Amino acid sequence: MTQGITPIEKILYTAKAHTTGGREGGASRTSDGHLDVKLSVPGTHGSGTNPEQLFAVGWSACFLSAIKIVAARMKVKLPAEVAIDAEVDLGTTNGGYLIQARLNVCLPGIEREVAQKLVDGAHLECPYSKATHGNITVVTNLIDTGAATHVA
Repeated sequence: MTQGITPIEKILYTAKAHTTGGREGGASRTSDGHLDVKLSVPGTHGSGTNPEQLFAVGWSACFLSAIKIVAARMKVKLPAEVAIDAEVDLGTTNGGYLIQARLNVCLPGIEREVAQKLVDGAHLECPYSKATHGNITVVTNLIDTGAATHVA
């Protein structure tokens, strides 16, 4: 065990995927067959997706679920229109590849201060956020908040 890493006490789920060929014309498929995708290099005219898009989808879905958990704890009723637009950049620094991300959070009808608490709490709750904390540049942006606070 590496020092500073919190071990999982109880595994709730294990995702299994098989990938061949990598991002250059490869394919990935989950063990249950629910996800079966062709892969292509970002920015090309290939017919597949790429790891950055898959990461953006996974992180935004997880982050939205974390917002729901934090909202329930805070007794805040979320609007049906709550959404996350994730942007994951692939780039280079000193010849090595890196990613960075922006999570653009839409919480219409939630007072800005309350919305910020939801986002900050979700960033501490979300496993993707925990995994990337201190490893990549991450920016969370609050967009489309309103004045009214919805309390359950």
